[in-house]
Amino acid sequence: MFADVSYRGVPDIRIVAYCGVPVMGMVRLPTRTSDGKANLHRGAIGAGIDIRSGRTITAVHRSRIIAHHPDTRNPVSGIEVPHWKRMLLIAARGMEITGLGYLGVDLVIDRVRGPLLLEMNARPGLAIQLANRAGLLRRLERVDELRGLTSLSGEERVAWAMEAFATGRI
Repeated sequence: MFADVSYRGVPDIRIVAYCGVPVMGMVRLPTRTSDGKANLHRGAIGAGIDIRSGRTITAVHRSRIIAHHPDTRNPVSGIEVPHWKRMLLIAARGMEITGLGYLGVDLVIDRVRGPLLLEMNARPGLAIQLANRAGLLRRLERVDELRGLTSLSGEERVAWAMEAFATGRI
């Protein structure tokens, strides 16, 4: 699904969750510069994902906004991420598994099995803000305003996030 916007590697999806609420996501796309690795510091692309629709919105490469993959020349926005709601649920449940209130959840998509959890990071990078052209602070504050969110089920927290953090809302 990401073959047209990836160079010789496996893209992954990063979702930042706060108090069990997915607040921001991006897909990391390998490039020639990153040697096929999905690591932004090595030169991969970060494409922000609209929380509601699961579609890529903007992309950043080496801290610059881009419209096309530098190697494939294909557009990097408007790509529908499969299994999006399921991935948001995995991220939402990360707090229950780790006990951490803030974490980055990294996933890949297997052709047969769907989303697979790679790892959870206690200190995810902040480049996700550039890829989404939005800051995290207002989203985190919005979650803090509704302290009862942590008592909701993972499905309810995902539904709330999809509504609250759709592109253009916050």
